[in-house]
Amino acid sequence: MVCAKCEKKLNKVAAPDPFRLSGASSSSSSSAAAGPSRIKEDREVGKNKLLSKKRFQPYGMSANKCKICKSNVSQNEAKYCQNCAYKKGVCAICGKQVLDTTGYKQSSK
Repeated sequence: MVCAKCEKKLNKVAAPDPFRLSGASSSSSSSAAAGPSRIKEDREVGKNKLLSKKRFQPYGMSANKCKICKSNVSQNEAKYCQNCAYKKGVCAICGKQVLDTTGYKQSSK
């Protein structure tokens, strides 16, 4: 469970499209005229993305552990695993109360 504020953090792509230009029109004539030499300004050419510090880790290879059950979390910045977050009704990333679970009948498994 993730709150609306933390949902923006989940929309990361492991390998974004390097040729997608912000503000480029969808017509093929303008892209053909620009040619392949036109590259997005913040793209680094010739650098290995796997060795960069801001590498996206899809399976959370970092040492993030759940605060409650001490198991590995699947999201990069999460404090709680999905099971514990649902049981407590809190956001897995920030810990904010999202759901009222007082009327739920949940097992302790």
